[in-house]
Amino acid sequence: MGLVNPETNSMPSAEQLPFLTLIEHFEKQGLEVFNAHRREAWGAQVLTPEECTPLDQLEIRKADVFVAIPGIPPSPGTHVEIGWASAFDKPIVLLLEEGREEEYGFLVRGLGTVAAVEFVHYKDIALAKPQIDAAIRKVVDRVNNPAATP
Repeated sequence: MGLVNPETNSMPSAEQLPFLTLIEHFEKQGLEVFNAHRREAWGAQVLTPEECTPLDQLEIRKADVFVAIPGIPPSPGTHVEIGWASAFDKPIVLLLEEGREEEYGFLVRGLGTVAAVEFVHYKDIALAKPQIDAAIRKVVDRVNNPAATP
């Protein structure tokens, strides 16, 4: 099941690190963060499809901005969430691994043609936090002030 090791029913610490880095960064700014991996105890308390699907969609609907790591290989759940965020007209920031942009699907790379999206290309999430913050400000401003955007 994606990043969760089936033998341990847990996401390895190295796989958790980018998410934990972002969660801590945003929560230190006083932001409320939804992360399904954290909610499900990093794989130890996985919800059923009937439980997680409406919960995840509700969280996306309530969000002021959507930040995601689409993943390589792609995360099916994250891709569904990206679709919901786009359909709900949410400002979106997608974090793509630097140097691997061509490995992301066409619909991820082309999403900016139909939705308000900023892309941040990173090697290390922790080092990219200033760029992520700037991308959030930029895409939120673009959504909130469409007339001011070229």
